[in-house]
Amino acid sequence: MKLIHKMTTGVATAAITFAGTLPAFAAEKWDMPMAYSASNFHSVNGMEFAKCVTDGTKGEIEITVHPGGSLIAGADIKRAIQTGQVQLGERILSGHQNENAIFGFDSIPFLAPSFEASDKLWQAAKPKIEELLAEQNLTLLYNVPWPPQGLYFKKDVNSVEDMKGVKFRSYNNATSRLAELTGMLPVTIEAAELSQAFATGVAESMISSGATGYDQKVWESLTNFYEVDAWLPRNYIMVNNDVWSEVSEENKSVITGCASDAEARGLQASKDYTQFTYDGLREGGMKVEPASDELMSGLRSVGETMTAEWLESAGEDGKAIVDKYKSMQ
Repeated sequence: MKLIHKMTTGVATAAITFAGTLPAFAAEKWDMPMAYSASNFHSVNGMEFAKCVTDGTKGEIEITVHPGGSLIAGADIKRAIQTGQVQLGERILSGHQNENAIFGFDSIPFLAPSFEASDKLWQAAKPKIEELLAEQNLTLLYNVPWPPQGLYFKKDVNSVEDMKGVKFRSYNNATSRLAELTGMLPVTIEAAELSQAFATGVAESMISSGATGYDQKVWESLTNFYEVDAWLPRNYIMVNNDVWSEVSEENKSVITGCASDAEARGLQASKDYTQFTYDGLREGGMKVEPASDELMSGLRSVGETMTAEWLESAGEDGKAIVDKYKSMQ
């Protein structure tokens, strides 16, 4: 497991705060809450972004990263940025699909199940997402997709019928609806609480990437991971518009440059992390394999229902995103 060491060396321990690199004058201090553990590739990437900004602005803007929901719980991060409680932060926007269905564009089952397809879907959705965020006092800095989502269980599952009655961790509307349509019991659990939830039986399954399972060592409670490649949700780094408007043009250029680097670096890390975490789950003792044809058939049927429901709730804007994405194929 050398990848984590490679990504975190010189970052995870020193990049959460950067006081040692600052000049004598007082810096403008920004807090950046993140929902996932310090070792998660999104958090590592965020720390590198923060260091890039701090160094690039010559300490005029000092960003302190707070991973693992340590400053603000994941579900509350977006609101905290909007209201100016913090200057910037990370959130998985599909967790706020109840505010606007468009936020769930990246969690439509089997619409864009690969990195290449996910990128095209993002390009189709980007203008509308940026417009919605601007209306909520937010500016998007960068976003990074998770690896493809698979299913975790503590038993063999060969069909949708085998999923009935299982307590299923949900984190957005799509995962809750997936549970309902397959007869599972949805339980809302933030990433920072996963290990305890599985250990105590509050949840018995989830749909997530290999990265989440590896970071949380879910093999201590769960036994099976099925590669279904359902979707690739995205984590977004956003800044408060009022804060952003006060940043000098020179420092804005630095920040957007660091954000562009972080987006490219994070995408590559996500791709690299996919196989790495599958191997890690196996080393932990889990059975990692493609879903059976019967299970995939049932899941695709559920996916068709969820796609139709999303298109109905997202209206013309949602249809425009999907149509534009399909035109890129």
